[in-house]
Amino acid sequence: MKVLVTDPIADAGLDRLRDAGHEVETNYDVEGDALLDAVSDANALIVRSGTDVNEAVFEAAPDLVIVGRAGIGVDNIDLEAATDHGVIVANAPEGNVRAAAEHTVAMTFAVARSIPQAHGRLLAGEWAKGEFLGTEVNNKTLTIVGLGRVGQEVAKRLDSLGMDLVVYDPYISEERADRLGAELVEDLHEALGRGDFATIHTPLLPETEGMIGEDELAQLEGGYLINCARGGIVDEDALAEAVEDGVLAGAALDSFAEEPLSQDSPLLDVEEIVVTPHLGAATEAAQENVAVDTAEAVISAFNDEPVLTALNAPSVDETAFPRIKPYIAVAETAGKVAAQLLDGRITSVETCYEGDIAEEDVELVTASALKGVFEPLEWQVNAVNAPRLAEERGIEVTESKTRQTEDFQSLVRVTVHNGEDSISVEGTLFAGEDPRIVRIDGFRVDAVPYGHMLVARNTDEPGVIGLIGTVLGDHDVNIAGMYNARETQGGEALTVYNLDQGVPDAAMETLLADDRIVEVTEITLDEAEERPAE
Repeated sequence: MKVLVTDPIADAGLDRLRDAGHEVETNYDVEGDALLDAVSDANALIVRSGTDVNEAVFEAAPDLVIVGRAGIGVDNIDLEAATDHGVIVANAPEGNVRAAAEHTVAMTFAVARSIPQAHGRLLAGEWAKGEFLGTEVNNKTLTIVGLGRVGQEVAKRLDSLGMDLVVYDPYISEERADRLGAELVEDLHEALGRGDFATIHTPLLPETEGMIGEDELAQLEGGYLINCARGGIVDEDALAEAVEDGVLAGAALDSFAEEPLSQDSPLLDVEEIVVTPHLGAATEAAQENVAVDTAEAVISAFNDEPVLTALNAPSVDETAFPRIKPYIAVAETAGKVAAQLLDGRITSVETCYEGDIAEEDVELVTASALKGVFEPLEWQVNAVNAPRLAEERGIEVTESKTRQTEDFQSLVRVTVHNGEDSISVEGTLFAGEDPRIVRIDGFRVDAVPYGHMLVARNTDEPGVIGLIGTVLGDHDVNIAGMYNARETQGGEALTVYNLDQGVPDAAMETLLADDRIVEVTEITLDEAEERPAE
């Protein structure tokens, strides 16, 4: 597989990809049309914040499997476009969390004790000891805006230094805040109004862009604002004015709306504002960690394993993956078979899990079932965009679980509806990882799901199976296996044939011309020509 890297990452990540046998191309100055050309044959793209991964990039890269972001923020990646094109987007949220948290704490102390300003005065030959009266953090209140991974690490560190914690985050529970010894406040203005210091830890999203403006800064009167998250969250002009006018005692920023920071930025004109050039993740350990984490995500995607840090695809805990892995293919195959057996437009899809599999996190399995349902409809689909496709097309998706199962240790059932009729296909595993289709529309079968299959409904009477075999033989179609079931003697029967070749149209017409044949459908699955003779 080819991996294109357009922003510098640590050699440890590049080496990990090469050791796994993949081709790595680095091109750190590419942009615009040159980027589109470079990514045209790439299977993976690794970026940091310097590459704009937009709709045009995904249009230009038909073989792209994953975009890896070597860091936390993904505001430079169009997640909607990635999902529409079935491309996984994964970040590296853990690798630089500690570094970002430590830099936030460092900036808090720097602005509270005027460390950079005092350092600069001393270098200029001034012993300005009496001009800097600092603020201690002990017994002060820290307002944390955004209690994600970095926010939690900052909370732990500053809580241990004697600060009281107030949190504003509309996406967390009160219980989660309690575990960190913090009080959850639902109103941003109230949270800022109670703080002596405020740290920002939210991603840059449409709802967070400019969320800290003049009115919000006024609530933090006399306090300090620290932003080591993303630029654009704080109104920089309003912040400079607030500090210069004494509304705030000071501020410290590591991220800016436009980077590099322009030399005419008003932030540079206010002595009480400390600025650093986006150094939050700039430690040797952090850079190596995010590079390796991103490389591992790419390798997992190439190996069809769950990408644990995927932002737009179902994922699963690493320890649980071996238990659900075999059922991913079972669900996908059941979906394919069901979709090809049902006439008409699909209106809803049900997935049901019985037995041991019902105890697992099956989100990825359900996404794979949807992938199987949609593939025969010739939609460009994978487990990333299958749930989105269902939503866009108004297809209702439901999932259920039960620990009760009659005949099998675990069972996966996929049912598709067209508004009037429905078809259910059930699959399981024999001997650990040997997949089987065990029921089709209630008929008990034992079919090996591979290659070409023929599903026939017919009246249960002598000579029908012989007829089908003869017709297939006359058209040079060899039967590799056959699995027959019936409702009652003389009623309707269903037979599944595994075939070595596809069925010609003429053979299908001959079969359907016989009054005893109710319905006959050819199913095409993977590995049609690859399974060895038994």
